[in-house]
Amino acid sequence: MSRLTENARAVLERRYLLRDDAGVLQETPAGLFGRVASAVAQAEPAGARAAFAARLEARMAALELLPNSPTLMNAGRPGGQLAACFVIPVEDDLASIFEALKSAALIHQSGGGTGFSFSRLRPKGDVVKTTHGVASGPVSFIRVFDAATETIKQGGVRRGANMAVLRVDHPDVLEFVEAKRGPGLENFNVSVAVTDDFLRAAARGEPFALRHPRTGAAVRELPARELLHRMAAAAWESGEPGLLFLDRIQADNPTPDLGAIEAVNPCGEQPLLPWEACTLGSVNVGAFAAGRGVDWERLGACVRDGVRMLDDLLDVTSHPLPAIADVARRNRKIGLGLMGWADLLVRLGIPYDAPEALRLADELGGYLAREAHRESERLAAERGPFPGWPTSAPARAGRPPRRNATVTTIAPTGTLSVIAGCSSGIEPLFAVAYVRHALGDVALEEEHPDLLARLRALSAEGALPRILANGRARGVPGVPEEIQRVFATAHDVAPEVHVRMQAAFQRHVDNGVSKTINLPREATVDEVRQAFVLAHELSCKGITVYRDGSRRGQVLVSGVPARDGECPQCGAAMQRSGGCSTCRSCGFATCETSE
Repeated sequence: MSRLTENARAVLERRYLLRDDAGVLQETPAGLFGRVASAVAQAEPAGARAAFAARLEARMAALELLPNSPTLMNAGRPGGQLAACFVIPVEDDLASIFEALKSAALIHQSGGGTGFSFSRLRPKGDVVKTTHGVASGPVSFIRVFDAATETIKQGGVRRGANMAVLRVDHPDVLEFVEAKRGPGLENFNVSVAVTDDFLRAAARGEPFALRHPRTGAAVRELPARELLHRMAAAAWESGEPGLLFLDRIQADNPTPDLGAIEAVNPCGEQPLLPWEACTLGSVNVGAFAAGRGVDWERLGACVRDGVRMLDDLLDVTSHPLPAIADVARRNRKIGLGLMGWADLLVRLGIPYDAPEALRLADELGGYLAREAHRESERLAAERGPFPGWPTSAPARAGRPPRRNATVTTIAPTGTLSVIAGCSSGIEPLFAVAYVRHALGDVALEEEHPDLLARLRALSAEGALPRILANGRARGVPGVPEEIQRVFATAHDVAPEVHVRMQAAFQRHVDNGVSKTINLPREATVDEVRQAFVLAHELSCKGITVYRDGSRRGQVLVSGVPARDGECPQCGAAMQRSGGCSTCRSCGFATCETSE
C-alpha cells in the first residue's frame, strides 16, 4: 500500500472507516479498500470476481483510483447506496414540492447529493387559483429545502449537499441571483441556467424577456447586460451563483427521448435527467508520471479498470427510490474523471499556466476519453449496451454500442484528493502550503509533497519557511526561479488560463467539468463577467468563479502557521507581546487584527 499521509488517515478515520455502536474504529484503511473491492466485484462473473477484486483493491491501495465517497462509505454495508449524484424533479404544486423534499431526505441519509431545477415553480406573487392566495416563489421553497437539509446527516458523517437551478428567463431570477448574498442557504449551491439567446442579448446590449413558467408569456423585460452584471457582482461578493450553459448541456444529452436536462448535481459537473443518478470515480494521474513523460500504458490500464468498476457499481448499489432505479438502470450513466493534474505538471516540470500545459491537457483528455469509451464498448459487447441505447443520440449517430450513456466526468475530488494525497481534480495547486478547514473542529495543514525535495536538489532549503508562510513560491524573495515557475498556485494563474484549462478538458468529457475559477481578493466584478463570457465562448458547460476571501468560513486558507513559534523569514524564535510576534533575529513581525 502507498503511504497514506497523516491528513488522509485523519479523513478516513473521521468519515469512512467502520466503527462499532460505541464509536470505536473497527476497520483499517487496508480493510476499507478490501471491503469496497469485494463488494464491487460481486457484479463480475463468478469466475472473475476474485481477480478483479484483487486488482481493484491494489489500485485503491496504491492511491491510483478511487470511487466516489458514498461507495467508500457504504460498499459492503447494509443499505449499500453507492451513487454520488441525483436530480429530483420539482413540479409546480405543493404535493410535488414536498415529495421532492422527502426524496432528497432519503438520498442525503444514504450519502448522496441532490440537484433540483426550481424553474417550473410559478413566480412570487402569482395567484394560486385553488386557494385564492399568492405564490411565495421558488426562493422561498429553496429555503425550506435548506432548513430540512440542515437536520439530516448524510450517511451519519457529512451534511447533505444540494444544487438549486433557476432558468435565466424566470421572473424571480433577480431574487435568486441575490439569494446567497445574505445568511441562509448554507446547504445549497445555486446556479443560473443561462441560454445562448440571453448571452447574445447581453453582448448586443438588448433587452431580455422574463417569462411565466406555466404559460411562456412574457412578464417583463430586463436589460440582458445589466442582468449578467448582477450575476457577476453576486459571484464576486459570495462565489455564487455559478452559470450553467443550458443549450450546450442539452446538445450533449445522450437520451433526449427521455426529456430535457434541467439540473445538475451539487458541484455542477453532472447534468442529469429527472430521477437520474450517476456513479463517479477518479484516476490519480499524478501517479503515472514517468521521468519527463506519462506512462500511457499503465494509465490506460487504470482507466479501463475504472470504467469497469463504475459499471459494476450500478449493479451492486441499492437505489434509494424505485423511480431512480428505473432511470439509472435504463441509462447506466457513469463518470470517470481524474485528479492529481497539478501534481503531474509539477513532476513533468511544466507550469500550470504555460502553453505546454494546455497541450498536455488536450492530449491527456483525449487519451482518457478514448480508453474509457473503448472499455464501455467492450463491456457492451460482453454484457449488452445500456437499455436505452436503441433510441439514444449516439445510436442514431451510428456510433458503436456502449454499456453506458455517459462515461466521463471531471469531479472536484475534494475529499478523495486528500485521501490520495494529490491535488484536486484539474485545479492548479491552491497553494504550496495551506490549511484545510473541512472536518469540523479539525484543521489540516498541507504542504506539497514534492516541494522540499525540489528545494533540497537546488540546495535552497532555507527558502522553505518563507514559502510556507506565504503559501506560494512565486514572488517570494529568495525562492529559486525554477521553483517559482513550476509551483504555480491558483492565484498565480490568470483567470483566462483557468477557463481555458477547463475548456481543454471539457472538449473530451461526456458530462461536465467541475473547476473553480479562483480569483485573487483584488479581482474586479468585470473580471468575473469576462470569465463567464469566455467560458461560454469556449463551449464549457458551466462555470464557478470564486474570489479569495469573499466567503466566511473559507475551506482553504493559504499559508501555514509557523511551527513552534518559528519566524517564517529566517526560522529563528518569535517573541510574542501585545498581540504581535517579533523575530528575535531578523525583526520580522506579524500582528493580529480585528478583521
